[in-house]
Amino acid sequence: MRSTTRLFALALGLAGAAPAMAATCDDPRGFTAFLADIRTEAAAQGIAPAAVAALDGLTPEPKVVSLDRGQHVFKQSFEEFSARMISPSRLKQGANRLKQYGSALSRIEAAYGVPGPVIVAIWGLETDYGAVTGDVSTLRALATLAFDCRRSAKFQGELLDALRLVARGDLKPAEMKGAWAGELGQAQFMPSSYLKYAVDFNGDGRRDLLRDPLDVMASIANYLKEHGWRSGAGWEPGEPNFDVIRQWNAADVYARTIAAFATKLAATQAQ
Repeated sequence: MRSTTRLFALALGLAGAAPAMAATCDDPRGFTAFLADIRTEAAAQGIAPAAVAALDGLTPEPKVVSLDRGQHVFKQSFEEFSARMISPSRLKQGANRLKQYGSALSRIEAAYGVPGPVIVAIWGLETDYGAVTGDVSTLRALATLAFDCRRSAKFQGELLDALRLVARGDLKPAEMKGAWAGELGQAQFMPSSYLKYAVDFNGDGRRDLLRDPLDVMASIANYLKEHGWRSGAGWEPGEPNFDVIRQWNAADVYARTIAAFATKLAATQAQ
């Protein structure tokens, strides 16, 4: 099954920091000249040369532009979408994750106020609990979308933030693979969200959203908390935290599916 967030390019987080002086999208000099301008901007913003070198050899990926312009999932009804996404298998796996990580999820809720069923619902819908994270080069995808004029400023910012992740030591360029719109890791954070909301919950000195479930779950909770999650309040449509879920993904059909899935998972805890 395709990763959910590959269908939701508008979903995660805030846009990256806007470049000080945007490179020209569809630069008539070509993609190589465009990347040269991005390198200049990165240097001006203090990004280390070793990180900027991650742009070397990148070429555009036309398929990414095609996917960006061809999203149709939002036309599905909530009933259609949720029935497909909240499958019996995904629900069973989610219930197992709630048990497996029960102690950690209790500590995460104590720290961030977000209940385990909400965290696990998002984790499951985004990547099937880390099983389907995507195999598209993040830097190549972001550079392609930054060069395309449809949402150039947003993706130029995300590209620079991806380089910042490399400079910080969070990620190596070769392991930066994910969904076609630049989402990374088991929570499918855009680079800007990775920079702002990823946490090192297991205390090993690295914010690892590619491999570490504790960091993944805590980072989801941190994102929701920073967007206004109210501890103890409900998350269904019409309840206080539903608007926070919509900060995760603005598509109503997806936000409602997260809420419905979390409610089903919470019910399994009560059994």
